[in-house]
Amino acid sequence: MNYRRFSVGQRLYLSVMAVFLLFTAGFIVFQQIRERQYKVELFNTRLQDFNRLLYVDLLKDSVVSDSQLQAYVKQRGAKGLRLTLIRPNGQVVFDNIRKDYANFSNHANRPEVRQALDKGQGYTVDRSSKTLKGYYFYSATYLKKPNVVVRSAMPYDNNLVRTLSADSHFLWFALLAIAILTWVLYRFTHRLGQNITNLQTFAKRVDHNESVDTEDLVEFPNDELGEIAERIIKLYKKLQSTQKEQDILKRQLTQNVAHELKTPVASIQGYLETLINNPQAPEATKKQFIDRCYAQSQRLTSLLRDISTLNRIDDAPDLMGTSELVDIAELVKGIENDVHLQLQERGMTFCNQLPERVTVHGNRSLLYSVFRNLTDNAINYAGENTTITLRAKLDEDDSIAGLPQRWRFTFSDNGIGVSPEHLPRLFERFYRVDKGRSRKMGGTGLGLAIVKNAVLLHGGTIYVDNNPNGGLCFHFTLNE
Repeated sequence: MNYRRFSVGQRLYLSVMAVFLLFTAGFIVFQQIRERQYKVELFNTRLQDFNRLLYVDLLKDSVVSDSQLQAYVKQRGAKGLRLTLIRPNGQVVFDNIRKDYANFSNHANRPEVRQALDKGQGYTVDRSSKTLKGYYFYSATYLKKPNVVVRSAMPYDNNLVRTLSADSHFLWFALLAIAILTWVLYRFTHRLGQNITNLQTFAKRVDHNESVDTEDLVEFPNDELGEIAERIIKLYKKLQSTQKEQDILKRQLTQNVAHELKTPVASIQGYLETLINNPQAPEATKKQFIDRCYAQSQRLTSLLRDISTLNRIDDAPDLMGTSELVDIAELVKGIENDVHLQLQERGMTFCNQLPERVTVHGNRSLLYSVFRNLTDNAINYAGENTTITLRAKLDEDDSIAGLPQRWRFTFSDNGIGVSPEHLPRLFERFYRVDKGRSRKMGGTGLGLAIVKNAVLLHGGTIYVDNNPNGGLCFHFTLNE
């Protein structure tokens, strides 16, 4: 029999059943032997008691005749009892069944007699009687004072066989227990085998890139392994779905990057081609075209920088290894100085209401990107003669709860704001409320995506809403 052709559940079932049956068979045999031995010894004890009573009642103080012994056996002995008195030399001096003592063979070599002479008592089960030509259960006792071996015996017939046999009720109980265990074990191993078979089917289909949305993989037996198997398949489907979403996002990102690069590259190429084809063009025209080429190259630089920043954020575990203590108040002051001229050109005001010292543990470059992109976004889209306001305060609830304290920031402007339907998508990569205006202002469509991912990377949260009096307000947290 090829054992390997069976399933895991079947092999487990056969192995456990084989071990259990061997153990049960051994235990039953042992129990049967022990019970029979107990009954044999109990029966021997009864015959030994008869032998000792004979000594006490007749043989202790006087010489008795055959008729007295015969009457005693008839009165006190069981039906079919045979009584024999044997001298230590093996000579039979009395037998209640056969009287021709002279014709009796010497009994010195009978097993029960030898045991009685050596140990005081002995017995033999199912021994053939050479004298009576039948099978008997013999029990012999050596009495020192009369110097005689008293041997009582019962015919080893069907009645005695049944008396000495082990109780069959235990055997039926064992068989019932085997049947119940067989059923329970089969149920368990069947479920186990079904789970493993389903998992095996699942693994093969995954290996061959086949669909796992099939009926035979939908339901698993209701047990722990079934639950684990279902979770594995659900996790795989979730990962598969996530992978598909990532592939879609990658394609969209690639398409968006190509589209964003296409416009400035085409502009630069067009301006340069015009200059090459018109070498005699006026100097003012040449300078104008070169300035436009430079502006488009700056736009390309900004786009590549933002893409690089997002790639760094995607490699978050490596980035966070450079964590340090960053003073946000000092960092924002540097940004104010950098955008001072842009604010003046648009008649805008930056109202920095941060405390004197706002420290955060994190990556300095990414934290700079958060506040710089929010500032650039407000400068480009809030409108002229508007005010940018930045505030921060420690969250008191964290201190009360014994949690690490967080700074809660609000970055707002009083500009034109955006329509409510655009708010949920402002943090998407390359999403623009007004695409024409965004490109005109030089935006890449990645600034707010960088802000959100950088905040999340630092364990914070962020959301945006419209101010009641106009403009946008960004709410975000950073751990102290």
